[in-house]
Amino acid sequence: MTEHRLIGVDAARGAALLGVIAVHALHESHRDGSPTWSFSLFAGRSAALFAVLAGVGIALMTGRQRVPLAAGRASAAGLAARALAIGGFGLALGYANASLGAVILPYLAVMFLLAIPLVFLPTRIIAVLSVLIAVGMPVLGHVWRPRLPVPDLLNPTIGSLIDDPLGLLSELSLTGEYPALPWMAYLCAGLVIGRLDLTRQRVAIALTAVGAVLATASAYVSSYLDPFAGAHIWPAQPGSYLTGPETAELLILGGDGTTPASTWWWLAIDAPHTGTPFDLMGTTGVAIGVLGVMLLASKMRFMSALLAPLAAAGSMTLTLYAAHIMFINSDYDTYSAATGCLVQIGAALLTGLAWRATIGRGPLEAITTTVAARARRYATRQPDPQPAQGSSPALGSLTSIH
Repeated sequence: MTEHRLIGVDAARGAALLGVIAVHALHESHRDGSPTWSFSLFAGRSAALFAVLAGVGIALMTGRQRVPLAAGRASAAGLAARALAIGGFGLALGYANASLGAVILPYLAVMFLLAIPLVFLPTRIIAVLSVLIAVGMPVLGHVWRPRLPVPDLLNPTIGSLIDDPLGLLSELSLTGEYPALPWMAYLCAGLVIGRLDLTRQRVAIALTAVGAVLATASAYVSSYLDPFAGAHIWPAQPGSYLTGPETAELLILGGDGTTPASTWWWLAIDAPHTGTPFDLMGTTGVAIGVLGVMLLASKMRFMSALLAPLAAAGSMTLTLYAAHIMFINSDYDTYSAATGCLVQIGAALLTGLAWRATIGRGPLEAITTTVAARARRYATRQPDPQPAQGSSPALGSLTSIH
């Protein structure tokens, strides 16, 4: 990957970060139970944008093209190392209160591991996989979830990895807040987009249009099915693990990554973090559209000053995201919801600008990049030649040093 950065991609990452801060810092509902404007705008969409951009980043790291099998060891090692680093950061944040903000990093780590075989596939196949996963994984999850352990929905820790690795894998893959298997629809979409020439204006326009159409169509079809879904969901509610008020809250505000399996009609809803086909397709459309808009804006001179702080924050989202999680779980977060949100957004934008102007890469980004680079070098390192029969082993080892 070259040192040149796509400002539009970084700005989209920055927008995702600010959206996550808004969801965590601001209230999600009014006293009557209706969602606030900020929750309606950002809930589910910001995290989906993160996942789509993770796929874009993987495409950029692998040269924006299908990786040949002969040269695949370095790419596989680099992605595995990134997954371990990101997963390690996520487990270190496991002390955080999930009710304040569920940590997405361990789930992203699983997605990075699942992405390793994808980089060897043609772009068209990955595009088809994205659609199949968005439609098929919610169906399979609906069948499998009743047979899987009930998730505790706490942030994963190193202790949970040691005590119950299979339970943790089940939660990270299928039953948790950001289940990796259905969320691979986002990452596949990002891989496809990342292989396009994102410097072309025509591509940016196409992404904006496709994203808008996908998001609008998904919301329209789901809203058309809402009366039918409600007519089946409520009669099946006694067989659900949710109470009546919890069912109503899920339908209005969304869930914790999945829906009950009491009726197939749950798959027709389009609420945040429900992992239904309409949720996955609609939020994918929003993510694609946001990226397209940011790419278009980056080509306009008068927008460069406005995008600069957003792109600077977006270039170190891993570090700023971790700082955000630590802050909202600390004694320093004594602000009101609105003030706390503005303080964190201002700090993220200013820190991004200052850090990029003086140091460059964020600290967690630097660690992750270093670990991945060393893994790539180790994977491609040629083994020391064996000394010929009858030769001196000492001479052979000295030769290999030089």
